[in-house]
Amino acid sequence: MHFLSDELDYYVTVHSQDEPELLAQLNKETFQKILQPRMLSGHFQGRVLSLLSKIINPKTVLEIGTYTGYATLCMAEGLDENGTIDTIDIEEELVDFQRKYFDKSSWGNQITQHLGDALKIIPNLNKKYDLVFIDADKENYINYFHLIVPMMNKGGIILSDNVLWSGKVIEEVKANDVTTKILLEYNKLLKEDSRVETVLLPIRDGLTVSRKL
Repeated sequence: MHFLSDELDYYVTVHSQDEPELLAQLNKETFQKILQPRMLSGHFQGRVLSLLSKIINPKTVLEIGTYTGYATLCMAEGLDENGTIDTIDIEEELVDFQRKYFDKSSWGNQITQHLGDALKIIPNLNKKYDLVFIDADKENYINYFHLIVPMMNKGGIILSDNVLWSGKVIEEVKANDVTTKILLEYNKLLKEDSRVETVLLPIRDGLTVSRKL
């Protein structure tokens, strides 16, 4: 969801860095062949992820929710020369699609795909991370956060996507809307947890930037 008008959204996009050609191809093929293409980070948010990664210059990146790999490649743009990305997804049918684009990029051998339940995979990674991007099942955001915080290097950044949830976070919550209730709790947690400092950016569907203290 975009909270700006279409005209302002267009202006913001065209006055940001151009989308790299490989990502434009990935974007196009995702919309042609893959279900729920709106899950793709897209041009503007992708450039935000790229720039943040370049500022951080991470040696270790963890992504929870790969989808077709667009955000993965955006964060790879700022990766340390010898850095690594671990990216986790539960959808087996997307693995080959992701790998095709990873291998077309300059970072293919630095990106490791993990297939399965992130809650089971994360504790076995045995790494400390500089940058983490959470963009998977919202119902487990709180669980992911508590798993990840002890694995962050001091000053490491946790990015959380979709935290505005199409504006539902400021609407009356329906009794059966579990996802919005969890996101409200998650946003409150990020604000109050003494282990991080947080700012919520109204980018696309909401992107929270949390820094490990």
